[in-house]
Amino acid sequence: MPDNSPTQNELEPIPGKRYFTIGEAAKLCDLKPHVLRYWEQEFDQIQPVKRSNRRYYQRQDLLLIRQIRSLLYDQGFTIGGARQWLKGDHASDDTKQYRQLLKQTISELEDIRDLLKTVR
Repeated sequence: MPDNSPTQNELEPIPGKRYFTIGEAAKLCDLKPHVLRYWEQEFDQIQPVKRSNRRYYQRQDLLLIRQIRSLLYDQGFTIGGARQWLKGDHASDDTKQYRQLLKQTISELEDIRDLLKTVR
């Protein structure tokens, strides 16, 4: 049976809001909410904000979830293999440092963007 699920590039763009409910996150990542809850247990990197027993995902969470989805569904990784890949066990030390610097830069740019939105 052919796999008709969309690839990461075919998913709808992530809207420019700060927080997403689990239902919104699941829809944007083409997953079921129970899959997101399960992945939170399997991947330490997924840490939605929890308030009043509800989960709120941020943009960086959705990007990470989409990457995990691609590793598992598109590239055929196992959960253990995806976990190792995300931890950078496949990469050299230079690549790990570059990846960390890139994540930090993206985070800082998103903070600047959010600050500029409030200034208007």
